[in-house]
Amino acid sequence: MKKHNFYAGPSIMSQYTIDHTIDAIRDFAGTGLSVLEISHRSKEFQAVMDEAQALFKELLDIPEGYEVLFLGGGASLQFCMVPYNLLKTKAGYVDSGTWAHKAIKEAKLFGDVEIVASSEDDKYVYYPKLDNVPTDLDYLHITTNNTIFGTELREDPDVPVRMVADMSSDIFSRPVDVSKYDLIYGGAQKNLAPAGVTFVIVKTDVLGQAPRAIPTMLNYETHVKKGSMFNTPPVLPIYSALQTLKWYKELGGVKKLQEIDEEKARVLYDAIDESKMFVGTVKPESRSIMNVCFVMKPEYAGLEKDFLDFAATKGIVGIKGHRSVGGFRASLYNALPLDSVKVLTQAMKEFENKH
Repeated sequence: MKKHNFYAGPSIMSQYTIDHTIDAIRDFAGTGLSVLEISHRSKEFQAVMDEAQALFKELLDIPEGYEVLFLGGGASLQFCMVPYNLLKTKAGYVDSGTWAHKAIKEAKLFGDVEIVASSEDDKYVYYPKLDNVPTDLDYLHITTNNTIFGTELREDPDVPVRMVADMSSDIFSRPVDVSKYDLIYGGAQKNLAPAGVTFVIVKTDVLGQAPRAIPTMLNYETHVKKGSMFNTPPVLPIYSALQTLKWYKELGGVKKLQEIDEEKARVLYDAIDESKMFVGTVKPESRSIMNVCFVMKPEYAGLEKDFLDFAATKGIVGIKGHRSVGGFRASLYNALPLDSVKVLTQAMKEFENKH
């Protein structure tokens, strides 16, 4: 049975990425060696790193003065690295969900942190408004997409300070004005590659100004100077990331991906809004097109497990909501085809008609 993969991360990869990665596991670049065993110092892998960084810059139209890094540690390590490197006096953070909350906790270890906006009191059912951002911040940190609660900021806000963004789960789903940011980061395991590599886009002239000594591995300058090769990088996920970037370019780039993603989200949200059984959990103006969260209306709440079991008979996997919120979550990352969304919406209608 064909599987329809809605997992939130690690998540669906394109068949293009999977097939090319399998080929490289068998024989990488005609070397007779697997990419699993090749030296990261080899000219063949250096070519992979160079091309991946160049394609990243091309697809996102990254201006001069920025570098793309591929690091280990996940986005969670960036919660620490960002303030370690960039927080001098005071930083502003938007508390828009679980991962933003974790980033705030780490930043407080390095200096003053002001919560500029928050939707915590309303259980994160909307993305907070950025109407009153102070002008005395070293940076404003935003988490553009909130995978657990299903809210998203689908624009680059106009604020009076420089920004830092966690774009783990919506990178490459829309054009980004990188010039507004000092740094953008994200775990790759949603829209880019298998788990194990983290991307960082950093404006190089903001580095080296922190009022503290920074351990070598946690200093962005280390990795900029060494081209992400200071230590052994996550070779396999970087190779897979390159394949995904090539696939994105073949599809037509980020604007085309945005069209595809918005259509998938429209189909699913329309089905939810028209349903007598299911209801969305997020205010419409804040709905994520990457992670669609919904529940059963109170009178049907007892059927939640039954629906999960029914969906499984259709090959639908990964739609159980995060353990902290329950309900359902369908992640519509770039590699998920529209056909899978239609299978899910048809299953919802069939289940509703039976009950």
